[in-house]
Amino acid sequence: MSALLLSLSDIRLVIGGDPLFDGAALGVGERARIALVGRNGSGKSTLMKIAAGLVDADSGERFIHPGATVRYLPQEPDASGFAAIGDFVCAGLDETGERHRAEAMLEELGLDPDAAPAGLSGGELRRAANAQALAAAPDILLLDEPTNHLDIPAIAWLEERLKRTRAAVVLISHDRRFLQNVTNDTIWIDRGATRATGKGFGEFEAWRDKFLEEEELALHKVGRKIAAEEDWMRYGVTARRKRNMRRVGELQAMRKSLRETRRPQGAASFSVQTGAASGKRAIVAEHVSKSFGERKVIDDFSIEIARGERIGVVGPNGAGKTTLINLLTGALAPDAGTVALGANLEIVSLDQRRASLRPDMRVADAINDGAGDWVTINGHKRHVATYLKDFLFEAEQWRQPVTALSGGERGRLALAAAMARPSNLLVLDEPTNDLDLETLEMLEEQLSDFGGTLLLISHDRQFLDNLVTSVITTDPEKPAAWLRYAGGYNDMVAQRGKAPGLENQNAEKKEKTATGAATKPAPNASKQKLSYKEQYALDRLPGEISALQEEITALKERLNDPTLFERDAAAFNETAQSLTGAEAKLAAAEEEWLRLEMKREELAGE
Repeated sequence: MSALLLSLSDIRLVIGGDPLFDGAALGVGERARIALVGRNGSGKSTLMKIAAGLVDADSGERFIHPGATVRYLPQEPDASGFAAIGDFVCAGLDETGERHRAEAMLEELGLDPDAAPAGLSGGELRRAANAQALAAAPDILLLDEPTNHLDIPAIAWLEERLKRTRAAVVLISHDRRFLQNVTNDTIWIDRGATRATGKGFGEFEAWRDKFLEEEELALHKVGRKIAAEEDWMRYGVTARRKRNMRRVGELQAMRKSLRETRRPQGAASFSVQTGAASGKRAIVAEHVSKSFGERKVIDDFSIEIARGERIGVVGPNGAGKTTLINLLTGALAPDAGTVALGANLEIVSLDQRRASLRPDMRVADAINDGAGDWVTINGHKRHVATYLKDFLFEAEQWRQPVTALSGGERGRLALAAAMARPSNLLVLDEPTNDLDLETLEMLEEQLSDFGGTLLLISHDRQFLDNLVTSVITTDPEKPAAWLRYAGGYNDMVAQRGKAPGLENQNAEKKEKTATGAATKPAPNASKQKLSYKEQYALDRLPGEISALQEEITALKERLNDPTLFERDAAAFNETAQSLTGAEAKLAAAEEEWLRLEMKREELAGE
């Protein structure tokens, strides 16, 4: 059993008269990999600050192992007091190995140590802050949203670093794929309490849904028991007075317990307004190019986007993703080439910086551009306050200024403003920024049902895999050139061999330079081929997939017989069940083949 490095027990904290935590706990052992999750406003960052010793709880105990070192990455890193980014990253480090590590990390991340912090983008500052935390090689790493504003290469770099570190790690992040790849335990902050799952984030969502279902069932049973007791009080046979008084007391206690039970916060409940159908060809771009000064960003790019397609745009920060989207939607004129927009296009855009949310406007003004307090949603007139409740805003928040909102609330408000407008072409630039997991899942569900065309810029790999039908990204062989790949993010990586921006990455070599010694190889690192069982499955699966596809075609043809149900209902039902089973087997076989093929390519270095 690993030694306990840090623990919080029976933590209570009251803010504004209401308890944020009541009996919360957190235990961090050696080499722990913990995801700290919960709704926006549940107190994740506050609990991490208590763990870091930066905030004092009203009551409870904080223990840290004598001699254990802690590094904390805040959600909003601040390097304003430093003349150069190198000074910021090396702050608090010793003069030998740690500074050497920090300088090597800056090189790996493409950061100039002499650059002034004021000129850094959000992503560059986040990379520097991650390097500062990791370079110290602490015993405990507390990281609050370490992937915010990072591009996929930087996220991949951070993942590998966290997998290799000897430190215990506690993470707050809304990047589900990142959490799945890094964590082996999950702590859920829910209604002021902490609930340990003992499972990595990959299993958390199923665990959470089961927990809430069982909790609701238990409350339903209490309600039924109260109803039965009330019925007994009215109509039951009179027993001894002492026994009756006991049951009256029990009934009162059950009523009080049910009243005081804190129910889960409701989930966001919104829908995307789909406008009238556009032309069959939504966008046609031919040989478009764009430069800014001497730097060419887009070079001779052509694409045809049909109505209803879902296109993801990915690539390193600064590659020109937003520029490409602006060219395709007509917001920016190309230097060369042409862009033709389809007939009847209704375009709604959500920009990454949420520039439409002016600090001086009310929350309600963001929804209807200041034209009163009513909005029409899917043909129904609604007050802005009731519409905002669908996005988890409180009743009076519609009157507040935008500056009073948290980052998560601003993200939800930008979504609410975009969804209030009918569209048949949605352009979303990093829509998942600052959204909690539940709102993110709801957004995915609604975008899946959206009947129009979708252009999506995102660094959230799972979000892309769940939504898009093709991916546009940078060409590894030619600067400023862009390529289109069929499928989602994982499909694109399988076709390229590596994620965009990682083609020339050699972190292991740089790590050797930084430490002065070779890194110890991971277990089975010398294994360069699939096992016999895996190779056999990879050889067998294409034939199995082909056979299942033929079986599905035959079953569908049989079900297409309009007289089958009338002639033989049992045969119809049996065929329908067989089709469902065959489709499930096909999906599983295709997923397994893709996993094995990606592993084979990775081992072969293709």
